[in-house]
Amino acid sequence: MTRLLLALAVLLAFTEFGFSQEKVDFSRDVLPILSNHCFQCHGPDEKARKAELRLDTKEAALRKQGAVIVPGKSAESEIIRRIESADAKEQMPPKKANKNLKPEQIAILKKWVDAGAPWGTHWSFTAPVRPPVPVSRDPKGIAKNAIDAFILARLEKEKLSPSAGADKERLIRRVTLDLTGLPPTPDEVDAFLKDTTPTAYEKVVDRLLASPRFGERMAWDWLDAARYADSNGYQGDGERTMWPWRDWVVKAYNDNLPFDQFTVWQLAGDRLPTPTREQLLATAFNRNHMINGEGGRIAEENRIEYVFDQTETTATVWIGLTVGCARCHDHKFDPILQKDYYSLFAYFNQTPVNGGGGSGQTAPVMDFGTTAQEQKRKDAQAAFDELVKRIVPIEKKLRDDAAIKDKDGNYASTLPALIESALRKGPNDRADQNYDELIKHFKEKEPEYVKLLPEMRKAKQFRDAANTGVAKVMVMADLPTPRETFILTRGDYSKKEGKVTPNTPVSLPALPKGAPANRLALAQWIASKENPLTARVAVNRLWQMFFGIGLVKTSEDFGVQGERPSHPELLDWLAVEFAEKWDTKHLIRLIVTSATYRQSAKVTPELLDRDPENRLLARGTRHRMPSWMIRDQSLAASGLMTPTYGGPPVKTYQPPGIWEEATFGNKKYAQDKGEAIYRRSLYVFWRRIIGPTVFFDVANRQTCSVKTTTTNTPLHALVTLNDTTYVEAARALAQLATEKHASDADRLGFAFQRVVARKPTEAEAKILLGALEKQRKVFADKVAALKLLKVGDSPRNEKLDASEHAALASVCLMMLNLDEALNK
Repeated sequence: MTRLLLALAVLLAFTEFGFSQEKVDFSRDVLPILSNHCFQCHGPDEKARKAELRLDTKEAALRKQGAVIVPGKSAESEIIRRIESADAKEQMPPKKANKNLKPEQIAILKKWVDAGAPWGTHWSFTAPVRPPVPVSRDPKGIAKNAIDAFILARLEKEKLSPSAGADKERLIRRVTLDLTGLPPTPDEVDAFLKDTTPTAYEKVVDRLLASPRFGERMAWDWLDAARYADSNGYQGDGERTMWPWRDWVVKAYNDNLPFDQFTVWQLAGDRLPTPTREQLLATAFNRNHMINGEGGRIAEENRIEYVFDQTETTATVWIGLTVGCARCHDHKFDPILQKDYYSLFAYFNQTPVNGGGGSGQTAPVMDFGTTAQEQKRKDAQAAFDELVKRIVPIEKKLRDDAAIKDKDGNYASTLPALIESALRKGPNDRADQNYDELIKHFKEKEPEYVKLLPEMRKAKQFRDAANTGVAKVMVMADLPTPRETFILTRGDYSKKEGKVTPNTPVSLPALPKGAPANRLALAQWIASKENPLTARVAVNRLWQMFFGIGLVKTSEDFGVQGERPSHPELLDWLAVEFAEKWDTKHLIRLIVTSATYRQSAKVTPELLDRDPENRLLARGTRHRMPSWMIRDQSLAASGLMTPTYGGPPVKTYQPPGIWEEATFGNKKYAQDKGEAIYRRSLYVFWRRIIGPTVFFDVANRQTCSVKTTTTNTPLHALVTLNDTTYVEAARALAQLATEKHASDADRLGFAFQRVVARKPTEAEAKILLGALEKQRKVFADKVAALKLLKVGDSPRNEKLDASEHAALASVCLMMLNLDEALNK
């Protein structure tokens, strides 16, 4: 009876999963089972392998000795016998591993073996080939491009229908936020509503892609991946000036720099034949790592940690593999050997950085000053040079007059050693105390000279301060003589094993024959069409940006442990399309002009039950906006946003004591004033050990992050309801509405449209009016009203009635916290 029930369960599993009709595919069906249940003990990691059994390669798994797998004969295969065994001593995986196979998984393995155990390669390690665009039923003619054809074909298979298109107000808000990170203005919404031409939406998309705000929106995700911050990290957390690179990223996206060049410049711009200043600046990507300047740290250990970070960040960002697992041993799941890891490491092991010190401007660096800074530096240097011309001849005479020749013909000086040393250093290298010593010694003897010394000291201080104020960006360079690279035992910098040379993982396509062993060759290999991972990984991240989840959910891991694509043919079609020209704007336009993207996000109980995560895309996506976008939306809607592009980071509102507590009082927060407070979130100063408090659910910028979490907790509401940024934005929005409109209805409608890009319905308008009346009662107390209206630094129009202003501000704050306002 038990065997009969098991057989029925297996049969049902076959039917449920479609395997009774569909051919078992090794990469899709078999490899995930072997990886999840077998590879930890019988996989690539030689040191962890048990019973000398290896199941991750065809040669080892199908070896005749032992008959582990007998192609065509599951009944004679040891692997099947062991996984079906009821004997705890023989059963595989063992019970203590807590990885028991389900009946349907056993059925898959048996069917695979009986079919001859055909082998294959993990899907992401084979180069994508453009599949034919499927032909599916589309009676309503909704499909706009190839994306829709793939989505519709899958929906047809699942017996689902796509949702209707989103209404125009919600659609323009969605795409404007997605492409610029800002809400559309009421004028932009009205213009779109009035445009009844067939290409009205496409015109909006083209306008947004051409906006300089596009680059700012795109840069945020890249900065997360690049672990960009304005400080070094660790306990000292000293400041750094990498913001010119951040501005380069914005410009690169706005200029639509082809992705292959975007890649090569950042990984190896310095290795190009005649690199431009822009190409050199791009290499700052791999100098965004943390820098440890704490006492007691060993310089070489630091340096090795920096190179680890460069290696692993590059692999995650471009090829989506968790190579860090191979730092200490062969990867337990993916075909990446420890030797492969250090062969990649070798490309980055050539920088002249020695790991010493804690400066965030460790050479090699490039100077990037503003026009004002450069002029200040030029003027300060000129003033210093002028004084040097006057003072050097005097000091030469003082030394000459004190020089004597001893009996051996050597020159000595009658001046005290300290004074002689100070004079010999010269004005440029002299310390402050040297000036004090010179003034004291020559005060009576050389009064004219002594009068010049304070001027000289002051000019040097001005010159040094002007030079320090200029941003110095850390960039990449290589040593003239290559540094040797060794495999490090368990990643320990002091324990070297075998020597390795720069190379790519053996499981991926090889470098072109004769390619030099440098970062440029690696960058070009990554950015080549032949690389099976790069285009897929890049396309998947863009998809994730617009739909909340990538076609591959594990956007950080395209290895065997990662999730298979929900739409593998679509992913490959997009990857090939992208790699043809590496045109980022083209790919984005393709995605956002698809009917799939334009669907209404309204969800039915059936769709929620069938597809809670919306992986099949039978409806538009709806998810919470990132906190930085919520802040920018509030600033834009209120009219407070400062539209300036680029430049040094700014310090906006933050509760007192945050930096001080995190740094034991070593770093004190000094908030900026005026327009700086209202700049876009992209430009807010990011202290690495304690990020800006106004942001939640963001990457910590300490290590590479390509997939941040999205949650919705009461802590978030505490920020968006109480933080100075949002209360002030509500106050400013209420003031703007009051200055532009006379009636309550018009004021509320104006504010509502600026926040959610549509006019309130009749029912909503009634609720808003009721809320305003309630707040009028609360703020009839002028003291309470004035207290609210003092929040934030922006000036208030004192002509407005305080109680009325505060009441409307409170309702505007409610609007900024509407579910519709916080979600996209």
